[in-house]
Amino acid sequence: MLKSNIDKATGFEKRFENINTLVYKNSIDASKAVAKEIADLIKIKQAQKQTCVLGLATGSSPKGLYAELVRLHKEEGLSFKNVVSFNLDEYYPMAPDSINSYVRFMEEQLFKHVDILPENCHIPDGTLAKEIISDYCNEYEVKIKALGGIDLQILGIGGNGHIGFNESGALQNSKTRLVALDHITRVAASGDFSGLDKTPRTAITLGVKKIMEAKRIILMAWGEGKSNIIKVSVEGPIARQVPASYVQEHNNATFVLDQAAGSKLTRINRPWLVEEIVWTDNLIRKAVLGLAIHLNKPILMLTDADYIENGMSDLLADSGPAYDINIKIFNNLQNTITGWPGGKPNADDIKRPERAAPAKKRVLIFSPHPDDDIISMGGTFKRLQEQGHEVHVGYQTSGNIAVSDDEALRFTSFVCDYNDKFGIKGDEAQKIYKKVITFLKNKKASEIDIQDVRYIKGLIRKGEAKSTCCFIGIPESQIHFMELPFYETGAIKKNPVETKDVKITSDLIEKIKPHQIYAAGDLQDPHGTHKVCLDVIFEAVKQLKTKKFMNDCWVWLYRGAWQEWGIDEIEMAVPMGPDQVLEKRKGIFKHQSQKDGVVFQGTDSREFWQRAEDRNKETADLYDQLGMSRYAAMEAFVRWKY
Repeated sequence: MLKSNIDKATGFEKRFENINTLVYKNSIDASKAVAKEIADLIKIKQAQKQTCVLGLATGSSPKGLYAELVRLHKEEGLSFKNVVSFNLDEYYPMAPDSINSYVRFMEEQLFKHVDILPENCHIPDGTLAKEIISDYCNEYEVKIKALGGIDLQILGIGGNGHIGFNESGALQNSKTRLVALDHITRVAASGDFSGLDKTPRTAITLGVKKIMEAKRIILMAWGEGKSNIIKVSVEGPIARQVPASYVQEHNNATFVLDQAAGSKLTRINRPWLVEEIVWTDNLIRKAVLGLAIHLNKPILMLTDADYIENGMSDLLADSGPAYDINIKIFNNLQNTITGWPGGKPNADDIKRPERAAPAKKRVLIFSPHPDDDIISMGGTFKRLQEQGHEVHVGYQTSGNIAVSDDEALRFTSFVCDYNDKFGIKGDEAQKIYKKVITFLKNKKASEIDIQDVRYIKGLIRKGEAKSTCCFIGIPESQIHFMELPFYETGAIKKNPVETKDVKITSDLIEKIKPHQIYAAGDLQDPHGTHKVCLDVIFEAVKQLKTKKFMNDCWVWLYRGAWQEWGIDEIEMAVPMGPDQVLEKRKGIFKHQSQKDGVVFQGTDSREFWQRAEDRNKETADLYDQLGMSRYAAMEAFVRWKY
C-alpha cells in the first residue's frame, strides 16, 4: 500500500497536508507504483478466490496506469478474470461508439488488451432516455453494493476540484445521478469535441457518497496545470466548492502526484517552513523573491524583521544581515535582463545570460505548433533577426487539428470557386476540393477529418507560419516544417513518440549546428503536444551531445501563452518597449485561423495575442515591483543544461 510519512522525492515531512500525499519524479514512476498496488490487490483476491472490485477513471491521468496494467498482463501474466470494474462517469447523451465516449476510451486503453470479462465492465449508459436515468443510477449503486463495495477507487481531479463529474458545490451525500457540467469542465473538454458548442452539457456520475464508501482511494494528478487545485485540495479546508477535498475524510486515501503537480505544496514550494534545510543559492533566491512579492516590497527594502517574521530566520543567521542577502539577490535578478538574447558582441559577458561570441550565432527556434514561436517569444524572435543572427524555425507539428471546419471550408470553397470562375483545369484537383467540401458540410460530431481535409488545414497553418517569418525577416530557406509523425492522427489522441520523431529532430539540429536552441518548456499537461515535443528535443539533444558542435550549443526554454516561468526560475529576461509589443501583436495576427473562435480556447477566453501581451506585461511589472527598471513587457527564458 502506498503510505509514507516521508516523501520519496523531497525527503521532507508532510506537515501542512491533511491527507497522505506522495510525490514521484514523474507520472511514469507514479503510474507504475499505482499499477503495482492494483496488481497486488488483484492477486490477493485471486488467492482468496474473491472478486476484486475496481472503480476506474478516464481522462489523461490514468492513461499511464492502464498502459502499465496492460504490460503486467501481457508480460507478467496478470489476469483480470476476477476483476469487476465500475467507471465513474460518462457524458450524456453519448453513443458508446463515439470517439469521445468513455466506453470507447476504456476499450482502447485497457479492456480490449486484457482478459477482463465483458460482462464485468460497467460504464454509465449515455444513451438512456432521461426519464429512466434516475432508476438506472440507483441500480448502478445496487450492483456495487451487492459485490461488497469498491475495493479500490481511482480518481483524477478537474481544474475546479471535481472528482468524477461531481462539480464544485456537490454535496458529500450526493448519489449517482445526472449532473450539469460546470463551464470550466466543458471548456477543458471542448478540445476533444472540436468546440464548446459541441461539448455535452450533462453527464452521469457516481456520487460522492459512493466514492467515499470505497475501501481504498487513490487520486492521481500530473502536470503543472493541476498544481494549484492540488494544493487547495491537500492543504486547504474541506469545502464543497472543492469536492476533491472531501477525500481528506477518507481513512485510507492517497494523493499520488508527479513533481509538477505537487510543485505548489508547501513542503516543496517553501520547504524552509517545514523543517531545517540547507540553504542553496536556488532556495535563497526563491525564498527572498517570494518574500518580496508576498510583502509587496522591492528586494532592497526587505528587513531583518521581514525575514524573521516569515520563517526565514535560519537564512538570516547563515547569510545575514538582510541587506547583504538583498544585494546579492538584487544583482542576480538584474543580471537576467538583456536586450541581446543572442549575446552582445565585444561586451563583458561574465554577468550576462548569453555569450558575446560568436557575434553572429546560428539559432534554431523549435515551435510545437505553427504559432508558438511568435506568441511565446515573438519579441526575442524579431530581435535575434534584427541583431544579425542566422535564425531558423523548426515547426514541429502541422497544427492541423486546431483549424476549424468553417475556416477549412472557406479556403477550399475559395479555391474551388476561383478555378471554376477562370476555367482553370485540373479535374483531379477539383474532385479533391469538392470531396473536401462535401465531407465538411456533412461532417458528424466528433468525426475525424479525412486525410485531404487534414492536408488542407495543414496548408492553412503553413501559410500563416510563412507569413509570420516573412514579417520577421526570415527567408524561406530557414523555415523547416518537420511534421513529426506522432502528431498526425487527425484526433486529440496522438501516437506514441517513436525513433523517427527523434531522428527528424536530431537531423535538423545536426544540419544547422546551432549555437542556440529555443524550445517550448511547458509542463502544464504531461500528455500535451508541447510536453511531447519537448521530450523529443531532449532526447535528440542527448543523442547528439557528444558531437563537437554541441559543445557550443545552449538550450533556452520559453513558456506558452497560458503561463510564465516563476520569477525565481528566470535566467534570461528580454525586455520590450511599447513599439515592440505592437510589432509582436502584428506577427501574431498573421495566424488568422487562430483568431476569433479558436478550436482549443482552453479556460481562458482571451485571444492569444491578449494572453501573450498580458503575460509579458505581468513579468515586466513583477521586475518593476522588485526594484528593477520598468519596461512595457518582458519575455522570459530558462536554460536547460544537458
